Amino acid sequence: MSEIVKFVNNGAASITPALAEKVLRQLPQWKLEFTQISAPKFPHLVDQLEFLTDAVEDAVEGAYKELPFVAVAQAVFALLYAHKKMSVIPESVLELGGADNSSVVRAVLIQNEKAFAIYAGAQGISWQKITSQP
Repeated sequence: MSEIVKFVNNGAASITPALAEKVLRQLPQWKLEFTQISAPKFPHLVDQLEFLTDAVEDAVEGAYKELPFVAVAQAVFALLYAHKKMSVIPESVLELGGADNSSVVRAVLIQNEKAFAIYAGAQGISWQKITSQP
């Protein structure tokens, strides 16, 4: 997981508040796109992406100000990664499709578990439902 963490941290370092606001405008469409993900080996992935989308929306819009920007930046990076059509592991590879998306999302959730658990509680969302499992 450490290589994935480095990948996420390096990618998140390029996320600025201006880029996060630009991504914010795309999130309603991406949220719909994420619901179409078929990754049976990663049953939590769609819920995790929806959670990150909601967290980014709330943080960038100012509705939830307690989320550290590093968590927002990592979440934005994960959403950008999941949205892009060219993955490290193509979705068409049945046994592994979604593995890279799941790994990136889990790295973000694990690194920011305390902040996201507090956010989930404030939103009335069960953190156990979101989980950091694949």
